[in-house]
Amino acid sequence: MKKTFILGASLALVLAGATSCGGNKNANNAEEAAAAKTDTLTYSTDVFGEETAQAVYPVDEEGYTVIFDGTNLNGWRGYGKDHVPERWLLEDSCLHFVRGEGEGGDIIFAHNFENFDVQFDWKVSEGANSGFFYMGQENKTDEGNLEWLFVSTPEYQILDNVNHPDAKLGVNGNRQSASLYDLIPAAPQNSKPFGEWNTARVVVSNGKVTHYQNGEKVLEYEMWTPEWVEMLQNSKFNEKDLPAAFRLLNDKHPGFFAFQDHGDEVWFKNVRVKTL
Repeated sequence: MKKTFILGASLALVLAGATSCGGNKNANNAEEAAAAKTDTLTYSTDVFGEETAQAVYPVDEEGYTVIFDGTNLNGWRGYGKDHVPERWLLEDSCLHFVRGEGEGGDIIFAHNFENFDVQFDWKVSEGANSGFFYMGQENKTDEGNLEWLFVSTPEYQILDNVNHPDAKLGVNGNRQSASLYDLIPAAPQNSKPFGEWNTARVVVSNGKVTHYQNGEKVLEYEMWTPEWVEMLQNSKFNEKDLPAAFRLLNDKHPGFFAFQDHGDEVWFKNVRVKTL
């Protein structure tokens, strides 16, 4: 049975001032923006969306719904889980993935988006690797198990380009930060070093996708076209080696956002989205 729960998120939890993690971009006008407008989003609370909940999110002065403002994790849970894994910490107004023991795994914002403009800030530790997934789904394998997340979703790469070996793999730098992982390199490559904040942006409109890094457009492509199919066939996501990925990446569907657990320390903040 499908159940719906309403979570009464307080407007007092909106965009706080600066902290050791860097604060929020729009802190000066946050209270006024929150008082003027909020947005209610529905999200799935368990695997495959059998149960749903709703939460209220602030809308900033630029019209973006702030889905992570550093004060709570409403709408977030582990991929394939009904809770946030313990290695994802709400810390100093950031979402911080820590190395070490304990439960990990990718974390998702479990609302389905189709056409959107999403932005966030990220930084990594030395030699770290992570990623941002968009249009993700929780799918089952033919055996009924949970499919790997990366087979259903494009990935905006997050990487320490200088110190992680993946930066030198792939083709023409297509595994460096802001690249469409293993498919299209980000150019210009303008990422900042480990320990410094970068700003990411992904815009999806009717299958046309644009990646931005630190305010510059670095790539664009169009899904579900003959060129898209050819590109997949020439990558690790080809029909022979990863048939599930080839099939799902050619399937038109909305999906959720996710940050990757690649085993390395990484931080995120100021996650906001505008529906197009």
